[in-house]
Amino acid sequence: MIRKPLQTITGINTSDGAGVKLVRVIGHRNVYDFDPFLMLDAFDSNDPKDYIKGFPWHPHRGIETVTYLISGDIQHGDSLGNEGRILDGCCQWMTAGSGIMHQEMPQPSRKMLGVQLWVNLPAKNKMTSPKYHDIEAKDVPLIKKDDYEVRVISGSFDNVKSKDNDEFVKTTFLDVLLKPDKPFEIETAPDSTLFLYIVYGDGYFADLDELFSSKRAVLFDKGEIFHAKAGKEGIRFLLFNAKPLKEPISWGGPIVMNTKEELQKAFDDLSNGTFIKKN
Repeated sequence: MIRKPLQTITGINTSDGAGVKLVRVIGHRNVYDFDPFLMLDAFDSNDPKDYIKGFPWHPHRGIETVTYLISGDIQHGDSLGNEGRILDGCCQWMTAGSGIMHQEMPQPSRKMLGVQLWVNLPAKNKMTSPKYHDIEAKDVPLIKKDDYEVRVISGSFDNVKSKDNDEFVKTTFLDVLLKPDKPFEIETAPDSTLFLYIVYGDGYFADLDELFSSKRAVLFDKGEIFHAKAGKEGIRFLLFNAKPLKEPISWGGPIVMNTKEELQKAFDDLSNGTFIKKN
């Protein structure tokens, strides 16, 4: 059965961090629909004033944050001692687990284009030890065909597998560039959650006549096959696919737990100076 579009979401223009302008594509309002994906923020700016204030030091617990840049430059650091830069085609995959402090500071660049995805952690892994994966552009498999190019940030496509970054929630994350009027298809587990974010261009899905345009997310119904066809200008989209956790969510700012008590404990730990665990 081919997956059919279920929801189309344009997102909300907002700001976060110290004043970074972004589009919150998915978040609190539709969190159970996109399970296990919690949030997707999209960045697209040619003006450094939109993002230069960045995301100064802040905490996370109970989630994984995945930052992927098509183009741009973000300096980062965390309480594990990791530091570096996310550049064109690079990805930062961070497992916050029991608690981490980090900062992400975008640098002036020709164009800032990318996303940050939050993936929920299963209840049994909420308090796992924090981990960090730095995925450089050269380490992202690139599959080139006559009709398309696919970058495999996580998971696999066409028997090509990414590095193992998704230890806790097996996630397929593809960056797909589809040439004008050309088709694309991928098999999926029928009970998994699949959505995409259209970076630019437009296209058709599930052989429907409706044309879906850029800067929006599309959530799909259950099924074994995802099918797309690019419009006359081609299309570039990011595809996300994983099995839902089907667990309760208690979400407060940068922390996502399963119960109100666990959430309160996290904020108590922040107040008491016991947030960063000694593992």
